[in-house]
Amino acid sequence: MAKVSPVSIKYMVYASFKAEGPLEKPDVIGAIFGQTEGLLGSELEMRELQKEGKIGRIEVNLEIVDGKSIGEIQIPSALDKSETTIVAAALETIDRIGPTEAKIKILKIEDVRGTKRNFIIDRAKQLLESLESGNNVDEMSKTVKEEMRAARIQEYGAEKLPAGDLTGNEIIVVEGRADVVNLLKNRINNVIGMNGTKLPAEIARLGEQGKELTLFVDGDRGGKLIAKNVISNAKIAYIAVAPDGKEVEELMGKEIIIALRRRIPVREFLGKTRDIKEDMPEKLEEKIVYSGDIKEGLNKSYSKIKGTKQALILDSNLDVIRSVSSREVSRAIRNSRKEVFAVVIDGSALGAIVEACEECGVKHLAATHFSNIKESKVNLISL
Repeated sequence: MAKVSPVSIKYMVYASFKAEGPLEKPDVIGAIFGQTEGLLGSELEMRELQKEGKIGRIEVNLEIVDGKSIGEIQIPSALDKSETTIVAAALETIDRIGPTEAKIKILKIEDVRGTKRNFIIDRAKQLLESLESGNNVDEMSKTVKEEMRAARIQEYGAEKLPAGDLTGNEIIVVEGRADVVNLLKNRINNVIGMNGTKLPAEIARLGEQGKELTLFVDGDRGGKLIAKNVISNAKIAYIAVAPDGKEVEELMGKEIIIALRRRIPVREFLGKTRDIKEDMPEKLEEKIVYSGDIKEGLNKSYSKIKGTKQALILDSNLDVIRSVSSREVSRAIRNSRKEVFAVVIDGSALGAIVEACEECGVKHLAATHFSNIKESKVNLISL
């Protein structure tokens, strides 16, 4: 028998039936063909319609309950609306199926094309939304490229300072690791971080070796105080300052370029900052670090997330920088705008997390258990 192509189906006829005795599927199909034969004329003969592909494969589902047969019939039709309803009505004239009395009732006739149209509309909306949000793909691509550039961060010298490519003659000196990461993301590779407000000896030696150092500081009073302190301890050629009220780590690419283009010689900078008191740098160098029992402190932090499968990114005073899913810990550590001192995880700390902690100078990592961990310079604490 010919089959109706799913593409050409217009309607689906649904019918129920009930017979007084036990039946099998062929009995029902046979009754449909046999008892409608000659009823509607040659043009609507069920067997011929199926041979021509105007009626599809008849599906029958039945079950026997207390010796009686009940079930449903589905007939796909490629006929037009009026012809389909005539064929459907003819089914209700069947009064016997096999050896038993039976009754067939049409439940509904469904316009398959309407269902398809609804699907098309819903799907078109989804596709339109994805098309309109196509910029997200560009954004993702940009993010991946930025992360790849940031991943090139190196450790320089005995003090393991965060740095990019220092092979050239010009070097930009920034305060911390987050500043270095931001500049690397924005294609500025000749950068090194001080890891704080105190000038490391490694950077002072770079100036002594003839490198042209540009100190790039935050656009606030603290940044200018740091600059005065560094100038007094190293051979700095230029000073670049972030826009007022902004930190280097939060600048966009254009803002970074503009700030660096507006750098000024050290002498000019000092002339503009004579009003800044000289007794402040020492205070800036003081950094609040948690002074209590570190394991006890981290256990206290853990109690806030126990059972949540979350993780806490903490600063040097064990204050929460950010709360993230345990699956996002590595990324959160690398992308933190603030220096990460400790991490607490309600779950397992994998090797990738330990590696991220080592790269970013995290001092302590606490977790409920550790997996595939070798030796590490990070202090690992089991909760």
